[in-house]
Amino acid sequence: MDCSFRLSGLLFATGALAFGQGLHPIANMFNPKATPAESAYNVSILMLAICAAIFLVVGGLLTFTIVRFRRRKMDDSREPAQVYGSNKIEIAWIVIPVLIVLVLSMATARAVVEVQNKRMPADALKATVVGHQWWWEIRYPELGIVTANELHVPLSTAAKPATTALRLESADVAHSFWVPQLAGKTDTIPGITNTMWIDPRQEGTFLGNCAEYCGMQHANMLLRVVVETPADFEKWVAAQKLDAASDPQLGSARATFLSLSCVNCHTVSATTATGTFGPDLSHLMSRQTLGSGVVPNTLENLRAWVKDPQTIKPGNLMPNMQLNSRELDEVVTYLASLK
Repeated sequence: MDCSFRLSGLLFATGALAFGQGLHPIANMFNPKATPAESAYNVSILMLAICAAIFLVVGGLLTFTIVRFRRRKMDDSREPAQVYGSNKIEIAWIVIPVLIVLVLSMATARAVVEVQNKRMPADALKATVVGHQWWWEIRYPELGIVTANELHVPLSTAAKPATTALRLESADVAHSFWVPQLAGKTDTIPGITNTMWIDPRQEGTFLGNCAEYCGMQHANMLLRVVVETPADFEKWVAAQKLDAASDPQLGSARATFLSLSCVNCHTVSATTATGTFGPDLSHLMSRQTLGSGVVPNTLENLRAWVKDPQTIKPGNLMPNMQLNSRELDEVVTYLASLK
C-alpha cells in the first residue's frame, strides 16, 4: 500500500486533475472531506511549514550576507578574514537536519499507522475496485452490483458513521487509486490485493485519477466518487439491482445489439451479453460520463463513442466496430434505454 505524502504529489493534486473539457471540479487535497485525507493534509501542512521556515532562514541569511558584505567603492582588494573549523557550525548543520527528518518521519509514520491499522466496523460497505487500461471496474460483492468509473458510497455523519472498505486490484498493469479529498493514493498491482477505506463527511461528487503511469491514456483514467445520503444511496442500490430494461418497442434494437460482438466484452443483465472484458452496461445511462470521465454521458457523445471510440479516447481497447448507419442507430437506441 502506498500512502504517499510526497510534496510533489500533494501539490499535483491541487490542480492537475482539473481538466477534461470542463467536466471536472478541482481535486483539492487541501480541502479534505474524509479521515484518511485529513491525515495526509496534516502531514503536508507540517512539511510545508518546515520547508517554508528553511526557505526563509536560508533566504534571509543570503540576503543579509549580500547586503552586509557587498563590495564598496572604498574597499581594497584584500579578502576578509577566513574562519576554518567551526565546531558550532558543523554541529548545527548536522543536528538540525537530523531533527527535521526525525520529526517528519514520526509524523508520517503516525499518519500511516492511523490509516492502515483502523479496524473496519461490521457494517462497513465493501467494494472492490479493479484497475483496467484505462477505466475502473467497481464491484459491490455483498450487494450483487457491478458498475464502472463511479463509486457510490453513503455519507458519514456524527450521528451515523459510515465507512467504505475498498479492495484494490489490477487486471493488467500497475495503476494507483487516488481521490485526493478522500484518501491518499494506493497502488493496484497485478496479482496483489491492497486495501484502503474512506468515510466521506460531505455530499457531492469527488474526482479521482489513476496516479501511476499505466499507458497512453493514463491521464484520462478518471474516477468519480459519488457521496450520497444513506436514503439516496439505498435508492441507487435498488435501481442498480434491477435487470436491464426490456421495452418491447426496442425489440429490433435489442436484437441488433445482441447480434454483434459487443456481447463478448460487455454484460447487460437478463440478456445473453455476459462479457467481462469491458464495463458492465446494464445501467449505462445512470452514469455521469463515458470513457472513464472523458466526455459527458449524453446521447450525442454516446453515438460518437459507439461509432468510433478511438476518436474520443485514442488507444483504448474498444475497437471501431465499423457499424453501418442502421446498426449504429439501433445500438445507440438500445444503449440509451439502459437506465
